[in-house]
Amino acid sequence: MANAPVQRMSQLMAKTLRDDPADAEVLSHKLLVRAGYVRRTAAGLWSWLPLGKKVLGNIERIVREEMDAIGAQEVQLPALLPREPYEATGRWDEYGPELFRLQDRKGGDYLLGPTHEEIFTLLVKDQASSYKDLPVILYQIQSKFRDEARPRAGILRGREFLMKDSYSFDLEDEGLAKSYALHRQAYQKVFERLGLDYRICAATAGAMGGSKSEEFLAPAEAGEDTFADCPTCDFAANTEAITYELKPVDAAGVPAAEDIPTPGTPTIETLAASLGVEASATLKNLLVKVDGEIVAVGVPGDREVDMDKVEAHFAPAVVEMVTEADFIARPDLVRGYVGPQGLGEVTYVADPRVAPGTAWITGANKADTHAKNVVAGRDFEVDAYVDVVVVREGDPCPKCGTGLKLDRAIEIGHIFQLGRKYADALKLDVLGQNGKPARVTMGSYGIGVSRAVAALAEQTADDKGLCWPAEVAPADVHVVAAGKALQTELALDVSEKLSAAGLRVLVDDRPGVSPGVKFTDSELIGVPQILVAGRRAAEGIVELKDRRTGEREELTVDEAVSRLTA
Repeated sequence: MANAPVQRMSQLMAKTLRDDPADAEVLSHKLLVRAGYVRRTAAGLWSWLPLGKKVLGNIERIVREEMDAIGAQEVQLPALLPREPYEATGRWDEYGPELFRLQDRKGGDYLLGPTHEEIFTLLVKDQASSYKDLPVILYQIQSKFRDEARPRAGILRGREFLMKDSYSFDLEDEGLAKSYALHRQAYQKVFERLGLDYRICAATAGAMGGSKSEEFLAPAEAGEDTFADCPTCDFAANTEAITYELKPVDAAGVPAAEDIPTPGTPTIETLAASLGVEASATLKNLLVKVDGEIVAVGVPGDREVDMDKVEAHFAPAVVEMVTEADFIARPDLVRGYVGPQGLGEVTYVADPRVAPGTAWITGANKADTHAKNVVAGRDFEVDAYVDVVVVREGDPCPKCGTGLKLDRAIEIGHIFQLGRKYADALKLDVLGQNGKPARVTMGSYGIGVSRAVAALAEQTADDKGLCWPAEVAPADVHVVAAGKALQTELALDVSEKLSAAGLRVLVDDRPGVSPGVKFTDSELIGVPQILVAGRRAAEGIVELKDRRTGEREELTVDEAVSRLTA
């Protein structure tokens, strides 16, 4: 393979900026724009400039190498997809407003693919007819589309993004487990090669469906996911996926429920203060509408309801908060004084903390009145137990009981055991060994390729700028000509020698740019090694600087080439 030509900044389509973009909210957004890696085209849409495209390409290469290593085969499917397969699986409607829908000139319905489970299923249905054709793993690296309501954080949450999505097809559940394990191991290798700090966390399947799901999360302040990590055992999970065991208690000694006057106490705070009790002794009952039907959600009074969990439980139904009009239409529901006892036809969902036998102070369904000694399972029934509280720092680990630690993170990968959801919907069968049709089982696996760029920037940048790991950097060495003709001549000469030795070289040969600006830009751009042709250029001496550590060393040109190619 021919050596890559030297990249000369005097010719490079990249302009560095001194100031942060006005709309930038997170570090990666600020630095990737300032260093000339990306530019905003429209809300949630980004153009990749030459330096950014090189980083993106390096991540693609690493992902491709590790996918090929597990026997996966690369294909390329269209991004513009027909409605019918997604309607067959229900996702045409389930995706809701995040799905880009459009029509062709004949009125046919299409979408821009957010994920490709349906289309890969149909591809295998067309190509595989026998058990001898399986197992198979297929993948692509392609742009995906989601109509984000509020695109934000630069390339972290855009409307178009680059993703590696792969799909496994097996005859038996044991085969699916093996394909899942292969992907899990491949992802670990990918993220280790990228230099990312990451956690593997239990996760919810969401609209994807399936029996098992894990996320690969990169801890970062800019992350939109919150995960819980146990400092004692190996438990780690997205907070949306944490579940607790239902633990009934003995309520034999609890007196009968009794109404108590509590005027002017429509909130948990006012109730607890009035009665002189902890908020945790009260039962909070949140009313929502699920596809128009009122549902009550019960949690301890000191906890908040996680609406994402509520929506996930009832999906694909639409969940809304009740309104004043709903209370007017239902005079039996008294705002601020709702209790689970005597709710009639209202479905009651509760957190496992509201276990059978637990006693509560809660609304009495009368104005200015609450009830005490209200026992779950005795005075009211729970229709479904669902973990719906917002997880807090210090909540017990479901595995060992130690207090959990919470952190923010960026989702960089997600793997699912889908099972037969899509195969059932699209009738994916092959002829089995017994001569009868056998339904195929599937896995789905994604890596956010463009998102990984932002995650790396978030984790590795310092106060001077970007600081790329060697394998993903846009160059191996950034050569800086301090300004004078002799220095520029030496910089170009050493750049050619480094290139001939197989290194990827970026050289700052811009005329009329001060040494100070060049030095600042070299730190902003973040190539791992910086080589300066400066004050001792006439002696053939250059300065080698490690971008991350800041360590400097003066070397002859030959010594520098030898050091960098070692």
